[in-house]
Amino acid sequence: MAVDLSEPGAPLIRVGGDLAFTTAAPLRREVDRQLAEHPAVLVLDFAGLEFIDSTGLSVIVHAWRDGQQCGTTVRLSSTPRFLDTILDMTGITGLLARPLPDGAELGRPGEQRPAASI
Repeated sequence: MAVDLSEPGAPLIRVGGDLAFTTAAPLRREVDRQLAEHPAVLVLDFAGLEFIDSTGLSVIVHAWRDGQQCGTTVRLSSTPRFLDTILDMTGITGLLARPLPDGAELGRPGEQRPAASI
């Protein structure tokens, strides 16, 4: 995992190798750390991903859900074909396509937002 903060308001987290039960915790902590800053966008780059299990998928859903609550759009980039297939089959693609609640982009850091249900 590598973090690129060169684009203000849009941190990029590069994920490589396996994203599984034994390796997902550091990504989840980094996602939490970045979302605590309330960026406009959080990008998860999966160009180097080789494998993902349900724990890895849960980190993606966690990022989306918490992003919704703090007004951050979570975007996935460079997703390998196998990940696209898994995201489509599990319905996560549709979940990620949901827009932020009305006015969320105008919210202030720390402002409470309704929790989205999955």
